[in-house]
Amino acid sequence: MAGHSKWANIQHRKGRQDEKRGAAFSKVAKEITVAAKMGGGDPSFNPRLRMAVDKAKAVNMPKDKIDNAIKKGTGELEGVDYIEVRYEGYGIGGAAIMVDCLTDNKTRTVAEVRHAFAKHGGNMGTDGCVAFQFKHCGQLIFAPGTDEGKLMDAAIEAGAEDVITNDDGSIEVITPPADYMTVKEALEAAGFTAEFGQVTMKAENETEVTGDDAVKMQKLLDALENLDDVQEVYSSVVIEE
Repeated sequence: MAGHSKWANIQHRKGRQDEKRGAAFSKVAKEITVAAKMGGGDPSFNPRLRMAVDKAKAVNMPKDKIDNAIKKGTGELEGVDYIEVRYEGYGIGGAAIMVDCLTDNKTRTVAEVRHAFAKHGGNMGTDGCVAFQFKHCGQLIFAPGTDEGKLMDAAIEAGAEDVITNDDGSIEVITPPADYMTVKEALEAAGFTAEFGQVTMKAENETEVTGDDAVKMQKLLDALENLDDVQEVYSSVVIEE
């Protein structure tokens, strides 16, 4: 058993993502374009693109915008050439933070990320300074009250790596990154729909923050997530409300 605040943190994060839906369109469009450029424009044969399109549908991105983003990646429409970069650092209480970006100007992006860390009480570190604290995996989170036994059986049969029951009753299904969509679709076919899911960098150990530190940490995470070039922010922090 672990993560007694997991469900509250997930709900909090989902709420904030809903508030930023307009910005989410832009970020997802970038991911779709890069995925299509790297692996082709057919989601059936491009797992990364399939995940990106799935993410776009989750924020109700219009189909024409999804199609245009794919065409930019395949060269059918003119688009920007993005590169992937990752920055690492520390937040309040030494919490580990990783920031994944897609950018057409690394000089601009690193300056903006460094400024966000410094302004909100964090420290940007060197490459690899916190990466070892995270595991690259697929993560599906199911609501408290989900039938643990049936979910576990279905998850194992679908090829999941681990099933974790948290103190608050929520259940996490962990998958190899490449198998995320396969496991997700198999579980949906078995009647289990995750409340939240993604291929992520999952913290091996969590850092709890409360009170003023929690407020400061949330401001730092928001500042990073609000940057146009930032796609994902991963952190070891658990914010106690």
